[in-house]
Amino acid sequence: MLPLPVPAATEITGKVTSATGEALPGVTVVLKGTTIATSTNENGVYTLSVPAQSGTLVFTYIGYTTQEIPITQATVYNVKLQDDAQSLREIEVVNIGYGEARRADLTGSIGTVNMADLYKAPVKSFDEALAGRVAGVQVTSSEGQPGSPINIVIRGANSITQGNSPLYVIDGFPIEDPSINALNPNEIESIDILKDASATAIYGARGANGVVLITTKKGKTGTPAITYNGYYGVQESNKRMPVLTPYEFVKLQQELDPIKTAELYLEKKGKTLEDYRNVQGYDWEDAIMQTAPMQSHQLSLSGGSEKTRYNLSASYFDQEGVIINSGFDRFQTRFSLTQEVSERLRVNVNASYSQYKSFGTPPSAAQGSGQNNLLYSVWGYRPVSSEGINLIELTDDPEIETNNEFRFNPILTVQNELRKNNFETLIGNAFAEYSILKSLKLRVAGGVTRTNRKSEFFNGSKSRSAQTNSRVNGGFTQIASTSWQSINTLTFDKKIATHHNLNVIGVFSAEGADGSTYGATALQLPNETLGLSGLDEGTPGTVSAASSDWALLSFLSRVNYNYKSKYLLTVSVRADGSSKFATGNKWSYFPSGSLAWQLGKEKFMKDLTFVNSAKLRTSWGITGNNRVGDYSYMPRITVPLDGGYYFGNQPFKGAYPTDLGNADLKWESTRQVDFGIDLALFNHRVTFTADVYRKTTDDLLLNANLPLSTGYSRGFKNIGKVQNQGLEMALGLAPIQGKEFTWTTDINISFNRNKVLALAENESSLLTAIGWDYGWTAIPAYIAKIGKPIAQMYGLIWDGVYTYEDFDVTASGAYTLKDLMPDNGTPRTSIRPGDIKYRDINGDGIINEYDKTIIGNPNPIHFGGISNNFAYKGFDLSVFFQWSYGNDIINANRIFLESGYRYNVNQFGTYADRWSEENPTSNIPRAKGQLYSSYSSRIVEDGSFIRLKTVQLGYRIPQHLLDRVKIKSLRLYVAAQNLHTWSNYSSYDPEVSVRPGALTEGFDYSAYPRARTTTVGVDVTF
Repeated sequence: MLPLPVPAATEITGKVTSATGEALPGVTVVLKGTTIATSTNENGVYTLSVPAQSGTLVFTYIGYTTQEIPITQATVYNVKLQDDAQSLREIEVVNIGYGEARRADLTGSIGTVNMADLYKAPVKSFDEALAGRVAGVQVTSSEGQPGSPINIVIRGANSITQGNSPLYVIDGFPIEDPSINALNPNEIESIDILKDASATAIYGARGANGVVLITTKKGKTGTPAITYNGYYGVQESNKRMPVLTPYEFVKLQQELDPIKTAELYLEKKGKTLEDYRNVQGYDWEDAIMQTAPMQSHQLSLSGGSEKTRYNLSASYFDQEGVIINSGFDRFQTRFSLTQEVSERLRVNVNASYSQYKSFGTPPSAAQGSGQNNLLYSVWGYRPVSSEGINLIELTDDPEIETNNEFRFNPILTVQNELRKNNFETLIGNAFAEYSILKSLKLRVAGGVTRTNRKSEFFNGSKSRSAQTNSRVNGGFTQIASTSWQSINTLTFDKKIATHHNLNVIGVFSAEGADGSTYGATALQLPNETLGLSGLDEGTPGTVSAASSDWALLSFLSRVNYNYKSKYLLTVSVRADGSSKFATGNKWSYFPSGSLAWQLGKEKFMKDLTFVNSAKLRTSWGITGNNRVGDYSYMPRITVPLDGGYYFGNQPFKGAYPTDLGNADLKWESTRQVDFGIDLALFNHRVTFTADVYRKTTDDLLLNANLPLSTGYSRGFKNIGKVQNQGLEMALGLAPIQGKEFTWTTDINISFNRNKVLALAENESSLLTAIGWDYGWTAIPAYIAKIGKPIAQMYGLIWDGVYTYEDFDVTASGAYTLKDLMPDNGTPRTSIRPGDIKYRDINGDGIINEYDKTIIGNPNPIHFGGISNNFAYKGFDLSVFFQWSYGNDIINANRIFLESGYRYNVNQFGTYADRWSEENPTSNIPRAKGQLYSSYSSRIVEDGSFIRLKTVQLGYRIPQHLLDRVKIKSLRLYVAAQNLHTWSNYSSYDPEVSVRPGALTEGFDYSAYPRARTTTVGVDVTF
C-alpha cells in the first residue's frame, strides 16, 4: 500500500492594521485548532505556513476584538481589527503620580484627557483646548490676545488672596509655575488630572489645588518613522462693537453742550444736524483689526528596538493677532532616549529647548487712567470731524479737552508701541531604574529647568507716551531662574498567594529654585532709530534688581492593595519641609486614604448581564499649599531712592519698614472627602462616572487686613476658612459601532458651590477694588462675605431712570425731586428726569455706601462640554461644544461708553436709545445722567454661553494607495476653533476676566477680542 502524499505547505501573508489604518505590531495569528502561530512585525506584517489551504485564521491583540478569517484560495489576508472598548478600558494605564495603575484598579478621582480630541484643536498650548474636556476642571482665558494667560481651577478656589492654579508634573517632575506656552500640545502623550485628596495627597504640600500630570511622547519599538504634522489657517474677530454714527454722535454732543456743538459741528460750520445723517464715519475698529494668519509645523523621528527607543522632534508655531502688530511665535525641539542597559537596568534621558515670544499692545493692561487703554480710544474716538480733518493721520484729536481727556490715535498706538516678552526654556531630566529583585525596583531621577524672560517696552515718537515729558522712552526687565529636582523612588510590587496584589512605594525628594530680576528704563531718548540700544543716551529712569530662592524637602510613602482586583485600598502619607516658613513651622504632614469596591465582580451582579463593570469609591485626605513669597514670614525694610534725612548737616539715606512679617506663618491645609461611582453598561457602549465631594481649607494663607494701629494695611496670616462642595458627572455613549460607521459621544457637567466660612478677626466681609482707572481704585467692585462665595459683585441696584412722575414742577418750569424719592448719590437739586436711579435699600432717601449690596456672582452654576466623534470609512468628523451657565460679568466698558459723560467721546451704539425728551420711556440714562461713581447692577451682565469650540473634518487616504509610494499613513483635514458662540453678553466675548483672581473673576474692560480660526492641515508618516 502506497503512503498518502503529504499536502504541500502554503505560505500565507498579510498586514494587520487598526480601524484608523495604523499598523499593529505584535498581533498573534493562529491557525485555529492547531499550534501553528506567528505574530506581526513592527510594520504589522505577518507570514504563516499552513499545511493545507483550508481552516481559519484567528487574530488576537490586547485592546482589540478577536477576529476570525476563513482560509480560501487566496494567499494574502489583510485584516483591520476593531477597538474592544471593554478590554481597552480595563487595561488602560493611568498616571497616578510616582507610578501607574490600571484604570480598573483606581481608588481615587482621576480625570483623563482624550488626547485624540485635544489634538484636533488648532491652538498654541494644551490649556487652550482643555476647557470643557474634563469634569471638575474649570478653564478660562483672560482674553483673546495670543499668549495671554489661561486660568485653570480644579474643584473650586481654595485660597482667597493667593493662587489657585494646580501643580503641574511633567514627566514626573513637579513644576509650580510652568511655562505652558513652551510646550507644543502635539508633544504630549497623555494628561491625567488628580482631583480628590487620595490622588493629590501624594504631592502633599502643593496638591491642594489639584495636580495635572503630563507625559510627553517617547520612542516606541518599531522601524524608524518620520512624521510631519502641519496646518495653515486664518483668524478673524468674531464680533464688532457698534458705535454711534456721525449723525447720532453730533446729536449727542448737542445734548451735552449746545454752544460748543454749534461752534464745532453746526451753525458756525454752515451745517445742520441733518447734514450728518448720511455721512460715512471713521471705522476705527476695522482700522486696527486684521485677518491674521496662523501656521504650525512639526517634524519628528521616532522608533527603536526592544533595547533602545528614541524620539526626536522640532516644531514651529506662528500666530499673528487679530489686532495689528500683535502675536505669538514659538520654536521648540525635544529629544527622548530610553535604553535597556541590561535585564535589570533601564535609563531614560529627556531634553527640550523652547524659544517663544508674545508681542503687541495689551489693550486691557492697567494704564493709570482707563482712557489710556487701547480699545477705549478705538470705541471712543470721534467718528467724524466737521473740518474734514483726517483724524487717522493725527496723533491725537485736536478738539479734545487735553487737561482731562487722554484718547490717542489707536492706529498710531499699535504701530509705535513695542511690547514684547521673550522667553527661553531649557529642560533636562533623566532617570535610572534598577530591578534589585523581581518585585523591587529603585528609580533615581534628577532634572534641571532653566528659564529666561526678557520683557521689553519702547514708545516711539508717535506713541501716546512720547507726547508727555517722557518723550521717546523705553526699558526692559530681565528675569532668570533655575530650578532643580532630585527624586528617588523605591517600589515594591508583588502578587501574593494568587489573589493578593501589593504595591508599596517610598520616595525621598529634594528640590529648589533661585531667580533674579534686573531692569532699567530711560526717558527722552535722542535717537529713536536705535530703539532699546539707545537707552544709554537717554535720561536714566528707574533701575530694579532683586533675587530670591526657595527649597523643599519631602518624604512620602503610598500603599496600594487589592484582593482579586475586587476590593481595593490606597493609603499614603507625605511630609514636606519648606524654606518659605520660619523654623518650627517648616514641616507639615499630609495623610490620605481611599477604598474601592468592584461590585460588578460580585456573584449577585452576574445576572445583570448588561452591567460590564461597576465600582464604588470613597476617599479622604489632607493636602497643602505654601504659595506665599519666599520670605513672606520675614519683616521687610525699604530704602527709597528719593527718601532720606539730614544729621549734622549731612544727608543720609533713609529706610522704613514696609512689611510686618509673620514668623508664625505655616502651611495652608485642605481636607477633602469624595464619594464616587464608575459604571460601564451594554458592552461598554455606555459609561458613567460621578463624584460628589466636599473640601474645606483652613489656616488660609490670607493677605489679611490689619488694624490701622499697626501702621500697616495688610499682612500675611494663617486665618480664614473656605469650603467647596460639588457634583461632577461624565457620560460616555457609543450609539453606533458598525464596521463602516461609528459614532461616540462624551458629555461632562460640573457643579461647584464655594463658600467663605471665616475671614480675619472681627471681619465679616472683605471688599476688593479693581485697578482699571485711577478714579475707581478706591471703589469696591467685589465682596467676599462669610456664608457666601469668595467673590461676588458689589454695588448699587439699578432701578432704571427718574421719570417725570418723580418730580414736582415749579412755577418757573424747573423740576424738583419729590420728597419721598431717594437721590442717586448726587445733590438732589441737580437731579433731572432721565438721570440714573438706584434702589434705596435702607430707606433713608440717600444713596450711599449703606445701599450697596451683592449685585452679581461670577461663579457659574454649572459648566461642561459635549464631544461627538463620527467615522465613516476613511472620513472622520469631530464636533465639540463648551458651555458655562449662570455666571455674571462686570462690563466696565459701559461705564465710560454708555453714559455720555464727556464731550466729544463716542459711545456704544446702544446709547442712541438713551432717555431724552423725545424718548422718555427709555431706561438708559440721559447724557451726563450717570455721574455718581459706583458699580451697579446696570453693568452686570449674564455671562452664560455655549460655544461651538472645535470642529474638525478629516480623511485618511486608503492604505493600499499609500503602500505604492511607501507612505505609512496620510490624513488631510480642515478644522475650526471658536466657530460660534451663543450668548446674551453685549461685549466681545463672555469668556473674559482681565483681572483674574479668586476675588476678582469676571471683570471686563478693553479686553482683546477672541478670534475665530479656520485651518487646513496634513498628518503624514513615512
